[in-house]
Amino acid sequence: MEATIEVRELRKSYGSTVAIDGLSFTVRPGQVTGFVGPNGAGKSTTMRMLLGLDTPDGGVALVGGRRYRELRAPLCQVGALLDAGAFHPGRRARDHLLWIARSNGLPAKRVDEVLELVGLTTAAGRRAGAFSLGMHQRLGIAGALLGDPPMLIFDEPVNGLDPEGIVWIRDLLRRLAGEGRAVLVSSHLMSELEGSADHLVVIGRGRLIADTSVRELLDRASDGRVAVRTAQCLEALTVLAVDGATVAAGGPDSVTVAGLPVERIVTLLSDGGVSFSGVSEHRPSLEEAYMELTRNAVEFHATAGQVRAW
Repeated sequence: MEATIEVRELRKSYGSTVAIDGLSFTVRPGQVTGFVGPNGAGKSTTMRMLLGLDTPDGGVALVGGRRYRELRAPLCQVGALLDAGAFHPGRRARDHLLWIARSNGLPAKRVDEVLELVGLTTAAGRRAGAFSLGMHQRLGIAGALLGDPPMLIFDEPVNGLDPEGIVWIRDLLRRLAGEGRAVLVSSHLMSELEGSADHLVVIGRGRLIADTSVRELLDRASDGRVAVRTAQCLEALTVLAVDGATVAAGGPDSVTVAGLPVERIVTLLSDGGVSFSGVSEHRPSLEEAYMELTRNAVEFHATAGQVRAW
């Protein structure tokens, strides 16, 4: 079975509300694919259809080239975390994972392996209802990993994690992809995917906005701009603007320049007697790049006073 996650012309409505509208994309092995968009964009609905929890009105949702209900050993082929609270609160963490493992014919030793992997070994005997939200996420991730599947689907896995936990989940995602797995991770916050995602699928109102690599998105958002670190921002703005550059303050000790190459900027600042400590190509954050990408995907209707994302 090829370890790819795929949706083709997927459509889903709930009454008069269109949740997914002709959505198509593919999650490939060896990559962490960030599935991003604002709340209500249709991310969770898409994931539910991939896992056979909702039925599409049109199109197909495939894992490993098959519909989920056609998989003979689903936990060994695709692991998922959609709801971190999907457990009996009175059941101990190890017992929760043990019944899942037995229902799929997996050995008890695998339960101990995933508990160690997610950092819950010392809490294995505690009742899950007493866990923090971050520990709930770790327990859910452990359940997704039980079958050692080649495909993984996580819906907002960073929710509730502290800074150390966020670093941990990023490292885990990178490691899983490095092992050749296809990893789909939804989020509405781009900062959560910083440093972990290779590829991005961006949607709004159930429609595809972009299907691109992180590198391509950042390069597009950079748009040839240059960041200059200087304590003489006003002087730098004046010197560079005279030469035709578009210049804007980037902070208390920096300016952002567009329209001039780095070499020309250095020459102008030096000849103009403006001191500076650094000149480099501007590299936007993933969140900045996302906002730039989706700027035109927000339509304002003045008469209704509403903002709609497309």
